Amino acid sequence: MGYTDQRFNVNLSILFTELPLLERPAAAAAAGFTAVELWWPWIETPTPDQSELDALKKALDDAGTQLVGLNFYAGQLPGPDRGALSVPGEESDRFRANIDVAADFAASVGCKALNALYGNRVDGVDPAVQDELALENLVIAARAADRIGAILLIEALNKPESPRYPLVSAPAAIEVVDRVNAATGLGNAKFLLDLYHLSMNGEDLPEVIEKYTARTGHVQIADNPGRGAPGTGDLDLAGLLDRLKKAGYEGWVGLEYKAGDRPSAESFEWLPRPQRAAN
Repeated sequence: MGYTDQRFNVNLSILFTELPLLERPAAAAAAGFTAVELWWPWIETPTPDQSELDALKKALDDAGTQLVGLNFYAGQLPGPDRGALSVPGEESDRFRANIDVAADFAASVGCKALNALYGNRVDGVDPAVQDELALENLVIAARAADRIGAILLIEALNKPESPRYPLVSAPAAIEVVDRVNAATGLGNAKFLLDLYHLSMNGEDLPEVIEKYTARTGHVQIADNPGRGAPGTGDLDLAGLLDRLKKAGYEGWVGLEYKAGDRPSAESFEWLPRPQRAAN
């Protein structure tokens, strides 16, 4: 099966970044893709003007691309931050201000998955205090996602690149998923399974897939080492995606890799064009 039996989408916050944001959906469509995902595009504000939200919606609609994943406000990302929701003070406030803005935008474009990055540990703050704040904010976010018929995603990152992020294993992220679902009773918190991050942590990927596919709401891939396109590193991504499929995963697979020194449109040769359009 390999890559033939998957629903792929392109992450427009790591690919096509050589273009302005509003030109990226059309570029993804020109490369053959019909589904895309985004980190929160306005890193400087959790509450952009409605005109900016409208312009992004128009760009997605005009390109014929479906937004299938959106991050809540996550601070400076790309950059030093790894989320805002567990960071006391201004960043937590900014996350809260963003919740309904992000959910309403997702609803306007039919996006059914919202990713909430946990945030880094802060010097001088008790981790338990951060975790309590995180749960409060995640409960609000889960309810907002539920309001629009969406799931809330909790992502594990990797320790080498995100040493201050506390969720650097699949079990750590699953624990938060369970905590949120227990607090809300909604059951709409899910695991974002990123094969690159988990491989960087040295986790047993077949075991993670076997144990957690049923609680996985979204998958992202990049090869390792290098976070490049499939085939540029050592991961058997085709085999791992086969395992996911056999374990019952039918969701999206986000391409969250770096194109390297070439234009993004040239980084998809591993995936035959007919397989890029979401079926």
